[in-house]
Amino acid sequence: MKPLAPISNGARVTLGVSFFVLFFAGWAVATLGGYVSATFLADPITMVKDGWELITEHGFLFDIGVTIWRVVGGFVLAALVAVPLGILMGAYKPVEAFFEPFVSFARYLPASAFIPLLILWAGIGESQKLLVIFIGSVFQIVLMVAVTVGSIRRDLVEAALALGARDRGILGRVLIPAAAPGIAEILRLVLGWAWTYVIVAELIGSSSGIGHMIIDSQALLATGQMIFGIIVIGVIGLISDFLFKAANRLLFPWSLA
Repeated sequence: MKPLAPISNGARVTLGVSFFVLFFAGWAVATLGGYVSATFLADPITMVKDGWELITEHGFLFDIGVTIWRVVGGFVLAALVAVPLGILMGAYKPVEAFFEPFVSFARYLPASAFIPLLILWAGIGESQKLLVIFIGSVFQIVLMVAVTVGSIRRDLVEAALALGARDRGILGRVLIPAAAPGIAEILRLVLGWAWTYVIVAELIGSSSGIGHMIIDSQALLATGQMIFGIIVIGVIGLISDFLFKAANRLLFPWSLA
């Protein structure tokens, strides 16, 4: 191995799969070997059995669908607000000076702290869950997009001005195309955070969703079901991550140069 030296796709896949194999092997040895009590940690076989029971007998697929809808809904709302505002903040310093103090303040506020207030304002329905994800995501996206747009090379803007471009042309033909791959990467990263917010929202005052299933399983000490729910979240996140990367390569081929 050499620092920053690239590796082949085959080696990357092999190494990634190897970690999961070793992880599950260690888990199996610790639980099936009797080193860890089943009360605290179910073994992989029990986890699979409990997961299959959840899917076939308790409608867990519906819970998965509800949670995905909440994540996508809240995240899309946050992106629709945050990306345009972040672009304007990065491109125009007066806009940045006006919004940045509040955005920097608000991004440190934990979304979970708003749950009691949101329950008072919006009840325990879908609006409350969407708002938790929105609050947790929007300020992070705004600031990260603003930094990305603001760090675009100045010589690109100067070249556009020399060629007669106006402000709107610089924004639409220089800044946005140059920042688009970075903005897409920001959205990919923040989507992972959105999953954290939705599970927290579902742990309180919810009658459906993966988080609701996990908290119900905790009351029954059903660690196999809890672990299965956590693994499902990870699998969905991994799939969405790969889809985001593939979409970024397709939409922004110039970023690979």
